[in-house]
Amino acid sequence: MIDLLRRYPLPVIVLAQLFGTSLWFSINGVWLSLASELSLTETDLGRLTLAVQAGFIAGTLTIAVTGLADRFGASRIFALSSLLGALVNGGFIFAAGAPPLDFLLRFATGLCLAGIYPLGMKMVIAWTPKYAGAALAWLVGMLTLGTALPHLMRGATLGMPWEWPLMAASCLAVAGGLLVFLLGDGPHLPKSSGRLPLSQGLAALRIPRFRSVAGGYFGHMWELYAFWTLTPLLIGRELQRMGQSDALIPWLSFAVIGIGAAGCVGGGRLSRTRGSEWVARRALMVSGAFCLVYPWLNGLAPVLLIALLVIWGVAVVADSPQFSALASATAPRESVGSSLAVMNAVGFGLTLPAIWLTSGLWGQLNVWVVLLLFPGPVLGLWALSRTRPEAKAGR
Repeated sequence: MIDLLRRYPLPVIVLAQLFGTSLWFSINGVWLSLASELSLTETDLGRLTLAVQAGFIAGTLTIAVTGLADRFGASRIFALSSLLGALVNGGFIFAAGAPPLDFLLRFATGLCLAGIYPLGMKMVIAWTPKYAGAALAWLVGMLTLGTALPHLMRGATLGMPWEWPLMAASCLAVAGGLLVFLLGDGPHLPKSSGRLPLSQGLAALRIPRFRSVAGGYFGHMWELYAFWTLTPLLIGRELQRMGQSDALIPWLSFAVIGIGAAGCVGGGRLSRTRGSEWVARRALMVSGAFCLVYPWLNGLAPVLLIALLVIWGVAVVADSPQFSALASATAPRESVGSSLAVMNAVGFGLTLPAIWLTSGLWGQLNVWVVLLLFPGPVLGLWALSRTRPEAKAGR
Protein backbone atom coordinates (compact mmCIF):
# COMPACT_ATOMS: atom_id res chain seq x y z
CA MET A 1 0.00 0.00 0.00
CA ILE A 2 2.72 2.49 1.01
CA ASP A 3 4.84 1.55 -2.03
CA LEU A 4 1.86 2.20 -4.28
CA LEU A 5 1.27 5.63 -2.73
CA ARG A 6 4.93 6.59 -3.13
CA ARG A 7 4.87 5.55 -6.76
CA TYR A 8 2.30 8.29 -7.42
CA PRO A 9 3.06 10.97 -4.82
CA LEU A 10 1.53 13.97 -6.62
CA PRO A 11 -1.99 12.48 -6.98
CA VAL A 12 -1.87 11.42 -3.32
CA ILE A 13 -0.88 14.90 -2.12
CA VAL A 14 -3.40 16.75 -4.25
CA LEU A 15 -6.22 14.39 -3.21
CA ALA A 16 -5.28 14.88 0.45
CA GLN A 17 -5.23 18.64 -0.16
CA LEU A 18 -8.72 18.46 -1.65
CA PHE A 19 -10.01 16.57 1.38
CA GLY A 20 -8.22 18.72 3.95
CA THR A 21 -9.17 22.09 2.52
CA SER A 22 -12.87 21.16 2.38
CA LEU A 23 -12.83 22.49 5.97
CA TRP A 24 -12.02 26.02 4.78
CA PHE A 25 -15.43 27.16 3.57
CA SER A 26 -17.46 24.34 5.12
CA ILE A 27 -19.99 26.70 6.73
CA ASN A 28 -20.29 28.84 3.59
CA GLY A 29 -21.72 25.88 1.73
CA VAL A 30 -24.52 25.44 4.28
CA TRP A 31 -25.01 29.12 4.99
CA LEU A 32 -28.53 29.54 3.60
CA SER A 33 -29.97 26.79 5.78
CA LEU A 34 -27.82 27.75 8.75
CA ALA A 35 -28.78 31.41 8.52
CA SER A 36 -32.46 30.60 8.13
CA GLU A 37 -32.53 28.24 11.10
CA LEU A 38 -30.50 30.45 13.46
CA SER A 39 -31.49 33.90 12.12
CA LEU A 40 -27.94 34.82 11.06
CA THR A 41 -27.00 37.56 8.57
CA GLU A 42 -24.38 38.17 5.88
CA THR A 43 -22.43 40.11 8.51
CA ASP A 44 -22.27 36.93 10.60
CA LEU A 45 -21.04 35.05 7.54
CA GLY A 46 -18.28 37.62 7.06
CA ARG A 47 -17.36 37.40 10.76
CA LEU A 48 -17.01 33.61 10.69
CA THR A 49 -15.15 33.64 7.37
CA LEU A 50 -12.74 36.20 8.79
CA ALA A 51 -12.21 33.94 11.80
CA VAL A 52 -10.88 31.18 9.55
CA GLN A 53 -8.61 33.60 7.72
CA ALA A 54 -7.31 35.06 10.99
CA GLY A 55 -6.63 31.57 12.33
CA PHE A 56 -4.75 30.65 9.17
CA ILE A 57 -2.61 33.78 9.45
CA ALA A 58 -1.82 33.08 13.11
CA GLY A 59 -0.97 29.49 12.23
CA THR A 60 1.35 30.35 9.35
CA LEU A 61 3.14 32.96 11.47
CA THR A 62 3.57 30.37 14.23
CA ILE A 63 5.04 27.94 11.71
CA ALA A 64 7.42 30.63 10.47
CA VAL A 65 8.49 31.78 13.95
CA THR A 66 9.08 28.28 15.29
CA GLY A 67 10.47 26.84 12.07
CA LEU A 68 8.06 23.92 12.34
CA ALA A 69 7.75 23.70 8.56
CA ASP A 70 11.49 23.07 8.23
CA ARG A 71 12.19 21.22 11.49
CA PHE A 72 9.66 18.40 11.46
CA GLY A 73 8.26 16.06 8.86
CA ALA A 74 5.74 17.85 6.66
CA SER A 75 3.60 14.71 6.38
CA ARG A 76 3.24 14.44 10.17
CA ILE A 77 2.27 18.08 10.57
CA PHE A 78 -0.20 17.73 7.69
CA ALA A 79 -1.78 14.60 9.18
CA LEU A 80 -2.07 16.03 12.71
CA SER A 81 -3.52 19.29 11.39
CA SER A 82 -6.10 17.38 9.33
CA LEU A 83 -7.22 15.38 12.36
CA LEU A 84 -7.48 18.41 14.65
CA GLY A 85 -9.20 20.42 11.91
CA ALA A 86 -11.79 17.68 11.50
CA LEU A 87 -12.51 17.75 15.23
CA VAL A 88 -12.96 21.52 15.55
CA ASN A 89 -15.00 21.67 12.34
CA GLY A 90 -17.29 19.02 13.78
CA GLY A 91 -17.43 20.93 17.05
CA PHE A 92 -18.87 23.94 15.23
CA ILE A 93 -22.10 22.00 14.80
CA PHE A 94 -22.73 22.33 18.53
CA ALA A 95 -21.63 25.97 18.73
CA ALA A 96 -23.30 27.47 15.63
CA GLY A 97 -25.04 30.72 16.50
CA ALA A 98 -23.38 30.89 19.93
CA PRO A 99 -20.72 33.61 19.86
CA PRO A 100 -17.89 33.82 20.73
CA LEU A 101 -17.51 30.01 20.75
CA ASP A 102 -18.50 29.70 17.09
CA PHE A 103 -15.87 32.33 16.19
CA LEU A 104 -13.19 30.56 18.25
CA LEU A 105 -13.89 27.20 16.60
CA ARG A 106 -13.65 28.71 13.13
CA PHE A 107 -10.42 30.43 14.21
CA ALA A 108 -9.10 27.04 15.34
CA THR A 109 -10.08 25.59 11.96
CA GLY A 110 -7.90 28.24 10.31
CA LEU A 111 -5.02 27.34 12.63
CA CYS A 112 -5.25 23.74 11.48
CA LEU A 113 -5.42 24.73 7.81
CA ALA A 114 -2.06 26.44 8.27
CA GLY A 115 -0.62 22.96 8.76
CA ILE A 116 -2.30 21.68 5.60
CA TYR A 117 -1.89 24.21 2.78
CA PRO A 118 1.73 25.47 3.16
CA LEU A 119 2.93 21.99 4.16
CA GLY A 120 1.19 20.55 1.12
CA MET A 121 3.16 22.98 -1.06
CA LYS A 122 6.41 21.93 0.59
CA MET A 123 5.58 18.25 0.03
CA VAL A 124 4.90 18.85 -3.65
CA ILE A 125 8.29 20.57 -4.01
CA ALA A 126 9.95 17.76 -2.04
CA TRP A 127 8.46 14.98 -4.18
CA THR A 128 8.29 16.60 -7.64
CA PRO A 129 10.81 19.49 -7.83
CA LYS A 130 11.45 19.39 -11.57
CA TYR A 131 8.16 20.94 -12.70
CA ALA A 132 7.14 22.92 -9.61
CA GLY A 133 4.79 25.26 -11.46
CA ALA A 134 2.80 22.44 -13.07
CA ALA A 135 2.82 20.33 -9.89
CA LEU A 136 1.74 23.20 -7.63
CA ALA A 137 -1.01 23.97 -10.13
CA TRP A 138 -2.57 20.62 -9.28
CA LEU A 139 -2.20 21.33 -5.57
CA VAL A 140 -3.84 24.76 -5.71
CA GLY A 141 -6.43 23.29 -8.05
CA MET A 142 -7.35 20.89 -5.27
CA LEU A 143 -7.42 23.78 -2.78
CA THR A 144 -9.89 25.46 -5.11
CA LEU A 145 -12.03 22.35 -5.41
CA GLY A 146 -11.78 21.89 -1.65
CA THR A 147 -13.07 25.42 -1.22
CA ALA A 148 -15.96 24.70 -3.59
CA LEU A 149 -16.71 21.23 -2.21
CA PRO A 150 -19.02 22.38 0.63
CA HIS A 151 -21.27 24.05 -1.95
CA LEU A 152 -21.47 20.76 -3.85
CA MET A 153 -22.18 18.81 -0.68
CA ARG A 154 -24.91 21.28 0.25
CA GLY A 155 -26.47 21.02 -3.20
CA ALA A 156 -26.43 17.22 -2.94
CA THR A 157 -27.98 17.23 0.54
CA LEU A 158 -30.77 19.76 0.06
CA GLY A 159 -33.61 18.94 2.39
CA MET A 160 -31.25 17.23 4.79
CA PRO A 161 -29.89 18.79 8.01
CA TRP A 162 -27.16 21.39 7.45
CA GLU A 163 -24.96 19.46 9.87
CA TRP A 164 -24.43 16.63 7.38
CA PRO A 165 -22.14 18.47 4.93
CA LEU A 166 -20.02 19.71 7.86
CA MET A 167 -19.57 16.18 9.13
CA ALA A 168 -18.75 15.00 5.60
CA ALA A 169 -16.01 17.64 5.37
CA SER A 170 -14.55 16.44 8.68
CA CYS A 171 -14.51 12.84 7.47
CA LEU A 172 -12.76 13.88 4.26
CA ALA A 173 -10.11 15.77 6.25
CA VAL A 174 -9.34 12.69 8.34
CA ALA A 175 -8.98 10.60 5.17
CA GLY A 176 -6.64 13.19 3.64
CA GLY A 177 -4.45 13.26 6.71
CA LEU A 178 -4.17 9.47 6.69
CA LEU A 179 -3.12 9.43 3.02
CA VAL A 180 -0.32 11.93 3.61
CA PHE A 181 0.84 10.19 6.79
CA LEU A 182 1.22 6.93 4.87
CA LEU A 183 3.01 8.70 2.00
CA GLY A 184 5.66 10.34 4.16
CA ASP A 185 8.07 13.16 3.35
CA GLY A 186 9.69 13.66 -0.04
CA PRO A 187 13.40 13.16 -0.76
CA HIS A 188 14.33 16.39 -2.55
CA LEU A 189 14.65 19.03 0.17
CA PRO A 190 17.28 19.24 2.92
CA LYS A 191 16.16 18.68 6.49
CA SER A 192 16.80 21.49 8.95
CA SER A 193 17.62 21.01 12.60
CA GLY A 194 17.24 23.35 15.52
CA ARG A 195 14.97 26.32 15.98
CA LEU A 196 14.61 28.62 12.99
CA PRO A 197 13.84 32.23 13.93
CA LEU A 198 11.33 34.36 12.07
CA SER A 199 14.27 36.16 10.45
CA GLN A 200 14.99 32.93 8.56
CA GLY A 201 11.60 33.12 6.88
CA LEU A 202 11.97 36.86 6.35
CA ALA A 203 15.41 36.43 4.78
CA ALA A 204 13.78 35.79 1.41
CA LEU A 205 12.31 39.32 1.50
CA ARG A 206 15.83 40.68 1.14
CA ILE A 207 15.93 39.13 -2.33
CA PRO A 208 14.48 41.62 -4.88
CA ARG A 209 13.06 38.86 -7.05
CA PHE A 210 11.24 37.28 -4.11
CA ARG A 211 9.82 40.66 -3.06
CA SER A 212 8.48 41.19 -6.57
CA VAL A 213 6.82 37.77 -6.64
CA ALA A 214 5.44 38.24 -3.12
CA GLY A 215 3.99 41.61 -4.10
CA GLY A 216 2.20 40.02 -7.04
CA TYR A 217 0.86 37.31 -4.75
CA PHE A 218 -0.38 39.88 -2.23
CA GLY A 219 -2.37 41.73 -4.90
CA HIS A 220 -3.83 38.42 -6.09
CA MET A 221 -4.90 37.51 -2.55
CA TRP A 222 -6.74 40.81 -2.03
CA GLU A 223 -9.10 39.74 -4.79
CA LEU A 224 -9.30 35.94 -4.50
CA TYR A 225 -10.99 35.13 -1.20
CA ALA A 226 -13.26 38.17 -1.29
CA PHE A 227 -14.46 36.99 -4.71
CA TRP A 228 -15.09 33.49 -3.37
CA THR A 229 -17.01 34.96 -0.43
CA LEU A 230 -19.12 37.09 -2.76
CA THR A 231 -19.84 34.29 -5.23
CA PRO A 232 -23.03 32.94 -3.57
CA LEU A 233 -24.32 36.50 -3.14
CA LEU A 234 -23.64 37.41 -6.78
CA ILE A 235 -25.28 34.21 -7.98
CA GLY A 236 -28.23 34.69 -5.65
CA ARG A 237 -28.77 38.14 -7.14
CA GLU A 238 -29.00 36.75 -10.67
CA LEU A 239 -31.27 33.87 -9.66
CA GLN A 240 -33.58 36.33 -7.93
CA ARG A 241 -33.74 38.38 -11.12
CA MET A 242 -34.64 35.19 -13.00
CA GLY A 243 -37.28 34.21 -10.45
CA GLN A 244 -35.45 30.95 -9.75
CA SER A 245 -35.20 29.07 -6.47
CA ASP A 246 -32.29 29.59 -4.08
CA ALA A 247 -31.75 25.83 -4.31
CA LEU A 248 -29.54 26.47 -7.34
CA ILE A 249 -27.13 28.71 -5.43
CA PRO A 250 -24.89 25.93 -4.02
CA TRP A 251 -24.66 24.15 -7.39
CA LEU A 252 -23.73 27.29 -9.30
CA SER A 253 -21.37 28.45 -6.53
CA PHE A 254 -19.58 25.13 -6.81
CA ALA A 255 -19.32 25.61 -10.58
CA VAL A 256 -17.92 29.15 -10.35
CA ILE A 257 -15.40 28.39 -7.60
CA GLY A 258 -14.56 24.84 -8.63
CA ILE A 259 -13.86 25.76 -12.26
CA GLY A 260 -10.81 27.55 -10.90
CA ALA A 261 -9.16 24.14 -10.60
CA ALA A 262 -9.20 23.93 -14.40
CA GLY A 263 -7.61 27.39 -14.52
CA CYS A 264 -4.84 26.23 -12.17
CA VAL A 265 -4.11 23.06 -14.13
CA GLY A 266 -4.30 24.83 -17.49
CA GLY A 267 -1.99 27.56 -16.21
CA GLY A 268 0.38 24.90 -14.94
CA ARG A 269 0.60 23.33 -18.37
CA LEU A 270 1.26 26.71 -19.94
CA SER A 271 3.96 27.44 -17.36
CA ARG A 272 6.06 24.57 -18.71
CA THR A 273 6.49 26.41 -22.01
CA ARG A 274 5.70 30.06 -21.27
CA GLY A 275 7.00 30.34 -17.71
CA SER A 276 5.21 30.92 -14.43
CA GLU A 277 5.41 34.71 -14.56
CA TRP A 278 3.84 34.85 -18.00
CA VAL A 279 0.86 32.87 -16.70
CA ALA A 280 0.59 34.93 -13.51
CA ARG A 281 0.61 38.24 -15.40
CA ARG A 282 -2.11 37.17 -17.85
CA ALA A 283 -4.34 35.80 -15.10
CA LEU A 284 -4.04 39.04 -13.12
CA MET A 285 -4.88 41.05 -16.22
CA VAL A 286 -8.03 39.04 -16.95
CA SER A 287 -9.32 38.95 -13.39
CA GLY A 288 -8.55 42.64 -12.94
CA ALA A 289 -10.57 43.43 -16.04
CA PHE A 290 -13.52 41.54 -14.56
CA CYS A 291 -13.24 43.48 -11.28
CA LEU A 292 -13.50 46.73 -13.22
CA VAL A 293 -16.09 45.81 -15.85
CA TYR A 294 -18.50 43.36 -14.16
CA PRO A 295 -20.50 45.91 -12.11
CA TRP A 296 -21.14 48.04 -15.20
CA LEU A 297 -22.70 45.01 -16.89
CA ASN A 298 -25.22 44.41 -14.09
CA GLY A 299 -28.18 45.05 -16.37
CA LEU A 300 -27.31 42.22 -18.79
CA ALA A 301 -29.22 38.95 -18.86
CA PRO A 302 -28.67 36.94 -15.65
CA VAL A 303 -27.56 33.87 -17.58
CA LEU A 304 -24.85 35.89 -19.29
CA LEU A 305 -23.65 37.36 -15.99
CA ILE A 306 -23.44 33.90 -14.43
CA ALA A 307 -21.41 32.75 -17.45
CA LEU A 308 -19.05 35.69 -16.90
CA LEU A 309 -18.67 34.63 -13.26
CA VAL A 310 -17.60 31.18 -14.45
CA ILE A 311 -14.91 32.70 -16.68
CA TRP A 312 -13.82 34.94 -13.82
CA GLY A 313 -13.61 31.86 -11.61
CA VAL A 314 -11.08 30.35 -14.03
CA ALA A 315 -8.84 33.43 -14.09
CA VAL A 316 -9.02 34.51 -10.46
CA VAL A 317 -6.96 31.60 -9.11
CA ALA A 318 -4.90 30.50 -12.13
CA ASP A 319 -1.98 32.66 -11.01
CA SER A 320 -1.84 31.37 -7.42
CA PRO A 321 0.27 28.23 -7.98
CA GLN A 322 2.61 30.14 -10.26
CA PHE A 323 3.35 32.68 -7.54
CA SER A 324 4.11 29.79 -5.17
CA ALA A 325 6.40 28.17 -7.74
CA LEU A 326 8.24 31.43 -8.36
CA ALA A 327 8.61 32.05 -4.62
CA SER A 328 9.89 28.53 -3.89
CA ALA A 329 12.45 28.83 -6.70
CA THR A 330 13.72 32.15 -5.31
CA ALA A 331 13.65 31.55 -1.55
CA PRO A 332 16.70 30.15 0.30
CA ARG A 333 16.60 26.39 -0.16
CA GLU A 334 17.10 25.59 3.52
CA SER A 335 14.04 27.64 4.56
CA VAL A 336 11.56 27.14 1.75
CA GLY A 337 8.80 26.11 4.18
CA SER A 338 9.27 29.15 6.44
CA SER A 339 9.54 31.55 3.49
CA LEU A 340 6.30 30.26 1.96
CA ALA A 341 4.62 30.41 5.39
CA VAL A 342 5.58 34.08 5.79
CA MET A 343 4.34 34.91 2.29
CA ASN A 344 1.09 33.05 2.97
CA ALA A 345 0.63 34.83 6.30
CA VAL A 346 0.92 38.29 4.75
CA GLY A 347 -1.19 37.35 1.74
CA PHE A 348 -3.99 35.92 3.85
CA GLY A 349 -3.71 38.93 6.16
CA LEU A 350 -4.78 41.04 3.20
CA THR A 351 -7.87 38.88 2.71
CA LEU A 352 -9.22 40.08 6.07
CA PRO A 353 -9.96 43.70 5.11
CA ALA A 354 -11.04 42.61 1.63
CA ILE A 355 -13.62 40.14 2.98
CA TRP A 356 -14.71 42.52 5.74
CA LEU A 357 -15.26 45.39 3.30
CA THR A 358 -17.05 43.44 0.60
CA SER A 359 -19.31 41.35 2.86
CA GLY A 360 -20.06 44.33 5.12
CA LEU A 361 -20.92 46.67 2.24
CA TRP A 362 -22.87 44.17 0.14
CA GLY A 363 -26.18 45.36 1.59
CA GLN A 364 -25.45 48.98 0.63
CA LEU A 365 -23.55 48.62 -2.65
CA ASN A 366 -24.81 45.30 -4.00
CA VAL A 367 -22.91 44.31 -7.17
CA TRP A 368 -20.90 47.56 -7.15
CA VAL A 369 -18.92 46.24 -4.19
CA VAL A 370 -16.91 44.25 -6.75
CA LEU A 371 -15.03 47.45 -7.64
CA LEU A 372 -13.28 47.20 -4.27
CA LEU A 373 -11.43 44.13 -5.58
CA PHE A 374 -9.84 46.01 -8.49
CA PRO A 375 -6.81 47.46 -6.60
CA GLY A 376 -5.53 43.92 -5.94
CA PRO A 377 -4.72 42.91 -9.52
CA VAL A 378 -3.45 46.42 -10.31
CA LEU A 379 -0.98 46.40 -7.41
CA GLY A 380 -0.01 42.80 -8.20
CA LEU A 381 0.87 43.69 -11.79
CA TRP A 382 2.80 46.74 -10.61
CA ALA A 383 4.84 44.61 -8.19
CA LEU A 384 5.70 42.08 -10.90
CA SER A 385 6.89 44.88 -13.15
CA ARG A 386 9.51 45.92 -10.58
CA THR A 387 11.98 43.23 -11.69
CA ARG A 388 13.01 41.71 -14.97
CA PRO A 389 10.60 38.97 -16.13
CA GLU A 390 11.83 35.43 -15.65
CA ALA A 391 12.50 33.11 -18.54
CA LYS A 392 10.45 29.96 -18.15
CA ALA A 393 11.33 29.78 -14.48
CA GLY A 394 8.21 27.90 -13.62
CA ARG A 395 9.17 24.74 -15.47
